[in-house]
Amino acid sequence: MKIVSIFNNKGGVGKTTYMFHVAHLMAEHGKTVLMVDADAQCNLSAYCLSDSELEKAWNATRGNSIWRAVEDVYKGVGDIRKRQPTTVSSGSGNLYLIPGDVLLSNFEDSLGDTWSSAKGGAEPALRVQSALYRYIIWCTEKVNADVVMLDLGPNLGALNRAVLGASDYFIIPMSPDLFSIRGTENLGNKLVVWNKEWGQCHEAWSGDGLALPPGKPKFLGYVMQQHNIRQSPAGMTKGWSIFGNRVENAVKANVVEKLAPNDQAIEWDDGTWNLGKIPNLHSLIPYSQEARKPVFYCTSQDGLKGAHISTARDSKALFKPIVDTLLDVV
Repeated sequence: MKIVSIFNNKGGVGKTTYMFHVAHLMAEHGKTVLMVDADAQCNLSAYCLSDSELEKAWNATRGNSIWRAVEDVYKGVGDIRKRQPTTVSSGSGNLYLIPGDVLLSNFEDSLGDTWSSAKGGAEPALRVQSALYRYIIWCTEKVNADVVMLDLGPNLGALNRAVLGASDYFIIPMSPDLFSIRGTENLGNKLVVWNKEWGQCHEAWSGDGLALPPGKPKFLGYVMQQHNIRQSPAGMTKGWSIFGNRVENAVKANVVEKLAPNDQAIEWDDGTWNLGKIPNLHSLIPYSQEARKPVFYCTSQDGLKGAHISTARDSKALFKPIVDTLLDVV
């Protein structure tokens, strides 16, 4: 089993849509996939579940949202609640979801307040820092998952420190723009610091029976998203190419070269970290969201007409490179 985070500290790059589609294809290839909505905006959960299913997940007494799992830890009255993930019925194969919750943002304060004590080996603090990881591992064993895919919010706060620390790998979806490039500049440095600090937690903890996040996620690569496609060497319009051509060097300098000394970056044979390009699918995305299923599963029954039907069907090929990569990894 491998845990893969989909993360960018710059928002608006389509990470949730990307993860939703990749998870369905992994399940289609016979893998049991557990999706985790660790973003308090809950976009992944809204993509997967109806309003009534979300209300059920948020129920104060029986809910199985990620917040309900750690609520007692946050309140200091108990440990994680072991509640089974929700089955996702929008695809083929075995696909599950730990639903998100807007109240998960409350947990950020607890994670921030207990970090110093955790690095000193205090068990109550380490129970807080490891709560999300321990719950994810429990769910993974419960559904016998082959791969766990985590959707994170766009920040470098304490919540993402805990979630990324729980991951084996991470992927960065990016748009070919100045802001995405800028967003890579502090990412590598922050992950180096977090790796060191998680190491301090492990060194300070001398007890038994408490699984701590490894704190050493490896960078798999990035995916270029939301550009307008053209038949050109860059595969995108001239305007998008202005920044698209700068992404590889930015990723190499700001992420790979910072993480490689800690063995936190995969070295690919072709010397690049571009795992694929997903162009702007424009109006197909709202149809997909309304139907709560991937674009490539949408048909005329979901409102598609004319050329949109074949475009939707053919979009599956856009995700093939990253799916092949993940299949090799897991």
